[in-house]
Amino acid sequence: MRTLRFHEHGDPQDVLRVEDAAIPAPGPGQIRVNVQACGLTPADWALCRGLFAGDLPRGIGLEVAGTVDALGDGVTGVGIGDAVFGPAPFRGPTAGASEQAVLDVWFPRPPALDPVDAAALPMAVETAYRGLDVLGVRAGTTVLVHGAGTTVGYAAVQIAIGRGARVIATAGETYADALRAAGADVTSYGDGLPERVRALAGGPVDLVLDTAPVSNALPGLIRTVEAPEHVLTLSDFAAANELGARGGGPDAHAALRTDVLGEYARLAAEGRFSVPVARTFALEDWRTAAKLSQSGQARGKLVLKIG
Repeated sequence: MRTLRFHEHGDPQDVLRVEDAAIPAPGPGQIRVNVQACGLTPADWALCRGLFAGDLPRGIGLEVAGTVDALGDGVTGVGIGDAVFGPAPFRGPTAGASEQAVLDVWFPRPPALDPVDAAALPMAVETAYRGLDVLGVRAGTTVLVHGAGTTVGYAAVQIAIGRGARVIATAGETYADALRAAGADVTSYGDGLPERVRALAGGPVDLVLDTAPVSNALPGLIRTVEAPEHVLTLSDFAAANELGARGGGPDAHAALRTDVLGEYARLAAEGRFSVPVARTFALEDWRTAAKLSQSGQARGKLVLKIG
């Protein structure tokens, strides 16, 4: 099969290549899928640079949608040809950016949900849901989602609103109108952000989830709440440690919430939830996708269309 993987650590553009590899066999409790779409995430490029270093070669692509073509021992409740999606394991010689991939965790893909849209869900939904859990966002709280134009932030806004929270979101013009339509109050980034947020909230917000790339925004975000520990950052861990906000440490090891992916696939199929897809690429055009992803200008999910 064709797969995208690396044999040494380094810059993704230097070490990744599409090549032929053995088709993986599903182990006990696993399934194998013919991959139709594979979502790309910043974690893919971090793996290339040595995150969770281990045996090489190693593949990239941590989000997969496809159809089942083989079952491992002990697998029940799914059959050959079923449409599924889920997070792909990353410690093998190949991963999701392949013509075929194994999955440890999977969910049915509703017929109304396109494979590309399904492949956009796993990392954004799981990360956003877990972050909101760690913060304790629930009905009646007012939460600021900083970086709501990112895929995780966009998902977090919708999930928090679904919990009954009031959401204030920071975002650029690309998704500002869509976030407002979802029920959020939206303000821009930049100078005066704490004052704008407090004006919208009528005082300090209860909680802040920072989903934006590192940009020295944390001091301003802390000024929107009553205490630094009411802020959780998913990116700027060094500043969190210095300023007393949350991020890294025990928060980074909270239990994964992949269990909720099926629910959000159902909502997406009904048109009640989405992770915006900016562009799709053929597997052989991965370099263009990688360059755009790392530029910080993707403005939505990037997905490889494979099958």
